[in-house]
Amino acid sequence: MAGEAPARLTPEQLHVLEVNFCRGNRHPDPATLCLVAAEAGLSEQRTLEWFKQRLAEWRKSEGLPSECGSVTD
Repeated sequence: MAGEAPARLTPEQLHVLEVNFCRGNRHPDPATLCLVAAEAGLSEQRTLEWFKQRLAEWRKSEGLPSECGSVTD
């Protein structure tokens, strides 16, 4: 249904995503994205959206612009 908010992630899903993000894998390649999505039980699109949002949060916490491409991570 269009416009509906995605379901909240479970603590287990968040753990899988955070572990992969904290390993320095802030821009997962398609193969890695597929593996992380499968491990978390999420779609690749939902996983990619989470990584984009998490990267913006990380950049802000580091005092960097939230948009990618302005500086090298």
